[in-house]
Amino acid sequence: MSKSARITKANGVFSGKSIMEFRDQLNRKLYFSKSPTRIISLVPSITELICDLGLESQLVGVTKFCVHPRHIRKEVTVVGGTKQVNFEKIKSLQPDIILCNKEENTLEMIQELVQIAPIHLSDIFNLEDVFELIGMYQEVFQVQTRAQDLISTITKEYQKFTYWMDGKPSKKVAYFIWKDPWMVAANQTFINAMLQQNHFENYFKSLERYPEVALNEVYDEVNLVLLSSEPYPFNVEHKNLLRKNFPNSQLVLADGEFFSWYGSRLQYAFKYFKTLHLDLTH
Repeated sequence: MSKSARITKANGVFSGKSIMEFRDQLNRKLYFSKSPTRIISLVPSITELICDLGLESQLVGVTKFCVHPRHIRKEVTVVGGTKQVNFEKIKSLQPDIILCNKEENTLEMIQELVQIAPIHLSDIFNLEDVFELIGMYQEVFQVQTRAQDLISTITKEYQKFTYWMDGKPSKKVAYFIWKDPWMVAANQTFINAMLQQNHFENYFKSLERYPEVALNEVYDEVNLVLLSSEPYPFNVEHKNLLRKNFPNSQLVLADGEFFSWYGSRLQYAFKYFKTLHLDLTH
């Protein structure tokens, strides 16, 4: 289900060597004389995806936020976070490729990192983009069987959930990701795409990305407030803080990884969504 038309692999000659040409999700060209084997991932969900594609032994650098698989930060060099990294440490690891994301990593970082190694940039808004990215990694890292198995598994789980959701009514939802300032996920986000799969109409869909929300008014049209477990760790106390602003809403602590982690975590996301819906009816 990946858009293979956007993945171009061409053999040619560059400095006397046979080369392969690939593109990332910003349509940038990357060139390799052989499949890259020293990988740095600066995106937590991509780190998990790389491991599930059977490439864990080729990871040489990750971020401090790469929590899946749980052991990865003990076995692979931590090079910083998603917004700030140690460039000298990254350079010393001699990566063949660095995996980044347009949203999670900064432009300033990318501009510096491209001097060290080729950068493969992802840009994810929906499931189709996820399948495209897995297809791109399939080509770059030569992991056809693993990649296609993963796409098949996610697709089956998605289809089962879609069938189960058929005919279920929609709810107006606010999805909070941060406090001080209070911020929500709005349009043009992967979270919004996941909300739509759940028949959740994003109350803030007229806004884009992650806007701040003023809590000096009452949002009585909202049916459900989801408080994400990440990046801000909301808890029961925060539910109580928001009750006066959302008097007609169920307030629920949600697992943010299943709403925001694109990649192999989607294997399990749709089972979680079904459980979430069942809990909302009780």
